Amino acid sequence: MSDSFPNRIDGKNSILKKMVLSLCINEGDYSLADLSKELNTSIPTITKLVGELIEDGFLKEVGKIDTNGGRRPSVYGLNPDAGYLVGVDIRRKYINYTVTDFKGNAIESREKVALTVQNSEESFRQLCRDLKAQLKENGIDPEKVLAYGFNLTGRVNNETGYCFTFFIGEDKPIASVLSDEMGKPAFVENDSRAMTYGEYICGVANNESNMLFINIGWGLGMGMILDGKLSYGKSGFSGEVGHFPILNNNQICHCGKTGCLETGASGSAIYRIFMEKLKEGRTSMLSEKYNRGEKIHIEEIIDAVQEEDVLAIEVIEEIGTTLGRAIAGLINIFNPELIVLGGNVAETKEYLLLPVRSAIQKHSLNIINSDTTIKFSKLGDKAGTIGSCILSRSKLLGLL
Repeated sequence: MSDSFPNRIDGKNSILKKMVLSLCINEGDYSLADLSKELNTSIPTITKLVGELIEDGFLKEVGKIDTNGGRRPSVYGLNPDAGYLVGVDIRRKYINYTVTDFKGNAIESREKVALTVQNSEESFRQLCRDLKAQLKENGIDPEKVLAYGFNLTGRVNNETGYCFTFFIGEDKPIASVLSDEMGKPAFVENDSRAMTYGEYICGVANNESNMLFINIGWGLGMGMILDGKLSYGKSGFSGEVGHFPILNNNQICHCGKTGCLETGASGSAIYRIFMEKLKEGRTSMLSEKYNRGEKIHIEEIIDAVQEEDVLAIEVIEEIGTTLGRAIAGLINIFNPELIVLGGNVAETKEYLLLPVRSAIQKHSLNIINSDTTIKFSKLGDKAGTIGSCILSRSKLLGLL
C-alpha cells in the first residue's frame, strides 16, 4: 500500500466513505443493504462506495449471509491485510509495543524492551531507529506499517503533537520528530486516554456510550468516553483526576501542589504508605528485605497482596477507600454506564474492588450509582498499546 493510502478517501463522497469505515470499525461487518439502511443512502451509491473502498484496500468481502432462499448477499468488513499499525507505550527506561493488522487483530507484542528515553530530540530519534530494528528482527516490515501511535504520560496534546512530560523544545513537537524519523504518520497520545480507547473498542465495553477508565499505576489518570466519543477537553488535557484537590494529607504531589488525589490513591501512594508502616515496625513478607536495606519495588507490594500479606492488603484497602470516594464523586457528576479499573494496581482485583465499592455506596447517590457497572480491564498491560493502534487507525482515516 502506498504512502498516499490515507488520502484515498478524500474528495467526492469522502464523508460517506468515512461513515462506512466508521461503522465497520465500531460495529463489525455489513451487507450492502444494511449499510444502505444505516446511512439512509441508495444501494447503488453504497455499492459504488464499497467497490472503491475495496479497490483502495480498506475493505474486503468477508462472507455471505445465510438466507431462506435466493441469492445470498455478500458481507463486507475491514481488510486486515491493508497494512500494520504499531502502538507504543513509552516509559523512561523501556517501551512496550503491539503490532496489529488493519482490522485491529494483535500480531506481535513485546513488553519492557530496554530502551532509555530522555528529553532530547536525538533520544527520540534513537528510539525510532531502535524500534524499527526491533520490528524487523521480529518479522514486521516497517514499510508495511501505515501509522504509529506513541503513548506518553502526563499532559499530551494530540493535535499539536506536544508532550510536556517529554518536552524537547518550543519548535519541536514530538509527533513531528517521530513522523520524520519513522517515515510514516505518527501520533502522540496520553497513555490513560489510549488505554480508555483500547478498552472501549476491544475490551470490556459492551455498547456503553458513557465510560470512565481509571488508570491506577505509579500515578493516577483517567480517560473518558462521553456519548460514544473520546473526550479531550479544550486543550487536550482532560482526565487529570490524579490532580483533583480532594485530600487534606499535606503530601506534596510531583506537580508541586498538595492535596492531589494521586498522593492518596495511586501506586506511589501505596509505596509511600507501605514503607512508612514498615518504618513504624509493622511486619510483612517484605520485612526482611527492608531490614537488609534493599530497595522494595511497587510490583513486589502488589505481589505481596496476591500472597495475602496482611500489611500489603491493609494498604490497598486504604487507597481503595480513598479512590472509591473520588469515584463516587465522578459517578455523581458523569452518571456513567461503566467504570473500568486498569493499570498495574488493578492487578490486586477484589482486594481493591471491595473498599472501592464500599466507599461508592457510602458517598454516591444511590439513584445514580445503581446504573453504573464497575469492571476490571480486559486488555491489561496491552490496553495502551492496542488502544494506540486503534487510535492511530482512526486518526489516519480522519475519523477522529
